[in-house]
Order: sequence, then structure tokens, then C-alpha cells
Amino acid sequence: MEQMSSLSSQVSIQTCGAVIVDLVERICSKFRVTSLDRQISACKTLFTESPDIDIAILGQFKAGKSSFINNLIGRDVLPVGVIPVTTVITRLHYGPREKAVITYFDGKTSQIELEAVDEYISELKNQANKKNVEVVDIELPSLEAYRGLRFVDTPGLGSVFKYNTEISEDWLPEVGCALVAISSDRPLSENDLNLIRELMDYTPRVVLLLSKVDLLSEEQQHEVVRFFKETLKREFNKDFQILTYSTVKKTQLYRHRLDKLLFSLSTNRDAEFRGISHHKIRSLARMCISYLDIALKTSMQNDADRQSLKDLILDERVSSELIEGELNLIAGENKHNTRTFIADYLEATQRAPLTQRLLSKLSSEMPTWKGNLWKLTRRYEEWLMETLTEEIDSVSKAQYKHFFGSLKKAQSSIVRSVALFRTVLDSNVEKVLGAKLNSPDWVIEVSEPSQPDVAFTKVFDFHLDLLWFLFPMVIFRGLFEKHFLKGIPRIAVIHISRLAYQWEVRINKTIDDIKDQALDYVRSELSTIDALLSQTTGQGDNIKAMLRDLEYNLAKLDGTATISIVEGSPGIATSARQPWFIKNNSKTNKIGIQMRTDKNTEEDTFL
Repeated sequence: MEQMSSLSSQVSIQTCGAVIVDLVERICSKFRVTSLDRQISACKTLFTESPDIDIAILGQFKAGKSSFINNLIGRDVLPVGVIPVTTVITRLHYGPREKAVITYFDGKTSQIELEAVDEYISELKNQANKKNVEVVDIELPSLEAYRGLRFVDTPGLGSVFKYNTEISEDWLPEVGCALVAISSDRPLSENDLNLIRELMDYTPRVVLLLSKVDLLSEEQQHEVVRFFKETLKREFNKDFQILTYSTVKKTQLYRHRLDKLLFSLSTNRDAEFRGISHHKIRSLARMCISYLDIALKTSMQNDADRQSLKDLILDERVSSELIEGELNLIAGENKHNTRTFIADYLEATQRAPLTQRLLSKLSSEMPTWKGNLWKLTRRYEEWLMETLTEEIDSVSKAQYKHFFGSLKKAQSSIVRSVALFRTVLDSNVEKVLGAKLNSPDWVIEVSEPSQPDVAFTKVFDFHLDLLWFLFPMVIFRGLFEKHFLKGIPRIAVIHISRLAYQWEVRINKTIDDIKDQALDYVRSELSTIDALLSQTTGQGDNIKAMLRDLEYNLAKLDGTATISIVEGSPGIATSARQPWFIKNNSKTNKIGIQMRTDKNTEEDTFL
């Protein structure tokens, strides 16, 4: 009996967590629940990787994430700029010597010099992650004070573009502690709130980092912090820690406040890691339990009743054909408007200034060119290539945010459509079965359109420059210079049009990608619900056992599943859902745990 009374204390937290994750994985495999794959994978890494706590710095583009990390480590390692610059997820932690390791999507790794890091993580030098980098790990001796912590810089969630599979939101299940960077020069947005809401499923510690506070006075800082606290309290009914930071003024003061949080995490790493692990595993288990509740309720119905329930839940409002038609319509309408939207903007704001800049530069440089007509023409073509590449690239990078009208509209409409689908499906399940779904939110993954290239038209309608020996430049140079200048407006129109076309192709492909992801999500959810409604015949007892196993192991994880000796009874173990009793089996002389599932049935599990 003494052995039994100490049973729960002998089960380690890690073992208990692993049991839960393994159980959830088997349940999901049995009932074809694919929507929890990401969470399962993240939880499994808790038992295989070193217990460093990931401090993820997340937030919208231009929230100052990379600048903050550079300031924290005392040197400029991560690229910063006025356009989205972080291409891949970058992790920084303590190491005895400086080291940077690149991990590629094919699993290969390579070690590089720290100075070469931006060749792999900078958007300018690794456009759209063409080098197929999965993650970059950087070790720095300067992070010794933060042993046990790993700082993670992610692509900006609000930059419209996200990369491959290791994008910020797809990485959320890995987060141990989240610092949500919000720039003080803009208000708390709906995107910020949605990010915080999703983070709360994956980490027990979400801290807001109000950056660039040097732009505000002390009074304004207090006002903004108060507004944030009130907004967050209203949205989540929870108090959040809010830290202020500036890389320009009073940095040491702000750093001291931040270090209190970081040192606490580092000093109490094991306890913090257990708390983080518990949070992730509980969240995963709750999601799985919500699916099992559906399976249990349908398993008790006969075939006719089960089909009726299925018809009520999967009604025409959540039909995949209806959703697909709606999403195709949204994508088609917005794709149709993309070219006009971009071309009109460029024509109204960029064509004339581009023409004037080209004329001015050409007029300034052309007098310095020497040689005959052939040499003059070659120099002109070289100048066009260099100058137009620079100018068109500059226009593209400076004005890109104005090109996304159709993309943002399509994304917003598709998100609303999927949210409505989710609301209707959840409502149907609750109305018909009385069960509430706790499924993961849909996450959009978007690949960035690569920057357009530059091409040229003929300088002459035929190769007049080959007859250079017929045109003495002393006499004809002025005519040819005028010809070059005269062609500039047409060249500007052509390249502005090409820029519009190339962005149209890339943006429309992105719209299609978003639509396809939405359809995959809808089909996955419908397939999961359909499987739970169709494949549970006669499995009620098995499902009950799965629920009991999950909830009892959750209770053990929380330390509330205890077995004690009670006078007049062999013993009682408490769990979240059902009472457990210790019982002797006289036939086998084994001690077992007995669960009373209701007034009339008992199940014995003998050890």
C-alpha cells in the first residue's frame, strides 16, 4: 500500500507529459485529426531538445525587433532597414566563442563567419529565401548573463510576406516566452491582439515590449502604457506585463527593467521550463479532448441518428463546395483588379518623376562619354542598365506597400470567410452535440514575390551603330544625344508598365496561395469532423477510456492526481473527471486501480 500511495510521486513530470503527447498522437492518428500535427510536433521537441527557453521577439514589421536584439547583445548582428529585412528565423544564445551555423531545409548545416550572417538572413541578399535556409543559430560570449535562454528574431508578422514553413506564426508552438514588440509610434492593432490571443495557447508568459519610446515624453509613455493595459484587460480579462524600451535614450534604465524579467527566467530555468511545458501540453490535451467529446457523443447513436447528426452539423453552410466557390470568387475579383490598381498608382505618382530623374542624369553624364557612335551606343546601353536597375529597384522597394491593395483586400475577405466557416461549424457542433470545439486557429503562410528584373528595348530600330564609320561624331553627336534623350520617356513608360505587370503576377500568385491554404484548412476541418461523426460506431467505451487517460494524466501533470489510504476503503485517487479506487484482485493477488465511470459500471486496471 505504501508503494501505491507514492505511485503518482514516482511518475516524473517529463514522463507524464510524454505519455499525454503520445496518447494525443495516437488518438489523432486513430480518428484522423490532422489539425493538431503542429502542436504535437512542438510538444515532442520538449522531450528531445535541451531545455533552453526560447524568448521569441514577435510583432509587426518595423516594430524594432532586430534593433532591440542588436542593442541587447551589444553589436549589430541582425540586419535592420526600412523594408522587411529578416528572411528567416534567427536564434541567438550563449556560447564560449562566436559561431554562426546555417541549417538548410534539406537538413544540411554549414558554419560561417558572423560577419557573413546577413548573406543568409537579409532580404536584400537572400531574396525570398532562395538559399533555402531553415534557421540560423548564432552563439555569442556576450550572452553569458542569459545562459539557458535563446533569443529568437522572426520575420515581421505585419510585413504581408512570410517565408517558407518557418514563418513567425507557424513557429508559435515553439515559443517559451514571448516578447511582443509594438512600436510606440502606432496604436495597438487588431493584428497585435490576434497575435497575443494565439500566443496565449502556447506560452504562459506573454510580455509586451513598447519600443521606440524615445519618440514619446514621459507623460505620453505613461498614457500609452495605461491605454494598452486597459485594452488588454478588456480583451483578455488578464493583466499583462508591459516593458518600455529605447535604443536611443535611457537605454540602461530600460535594460535594467528588462533584465529583471530575463534574469528571472535564466535563474529559474528548470521551473520556468516545466511551467512552459505544462502549458503547451495542457493546451494540446484540451484541444484533443474537445474532439473526443464529439466522437463520444456520436458513438452512442445508431447509424440513422448518426447520419442525421452529421447532416445537421455539416449542413450546406459549411459545404466545401460552397466555401470553395466563395473563395474562388473572392480571389478572382481581387486578382482582376491587381494590375489596374498598381498601374494607376505608378502612372499617377512615379512615371513623371522617373522620367525627369533619368533625363537629368543622362544630360549630366552623356557629355563625358567619348568615342564613335558604336562606343557611344554601348555606353548608353550600359548606363541604361545600371541606372534603370537602380531606379526601378528603388521604386519597387520604396513603393511596394502601395501595391498591396488587392492582396490585403483578398486576404481580409478570405480570413473573414474562413472565420465565418469556423463560427458556423463550431455553432453547429455545440447546438447539435452540446460540445465546444477547441481547435487551432487558421494560420496564413505567404511567400514574398521576388523583386522584378529589368529589360531593355532597342536603342535604334535597326543596327545603325554598326555603321559608325559613316557618322563623324563632330558633326552628328548632337543628333544622337537628342535621340537618346528623346527615347527616355518611352523607356520610363515601358519599365513602369513592366514593373506593374511583374508585381501583378507575383501578387496574384500570393492571392491564390492564400486561397489554397484556406481551402486546405476548411477541407482538413471538415474531414476531421466527418471522421469523428462517421467512424466511432461501437467505440464509446474506448473513447471514454481515452478521455479518462487524458484527464487523469493531466491531473498527474498538475500534481492533483494523488492516491491516499482512506479508513474503510482501500484508497482513493482524485482526478479531473472521475474517482479512482485502489482494489485487491483476490484471484491474481494484484493491486489495481479501479475507476468508477458511473453508478453502474466499474473498470479495473491492474498493475
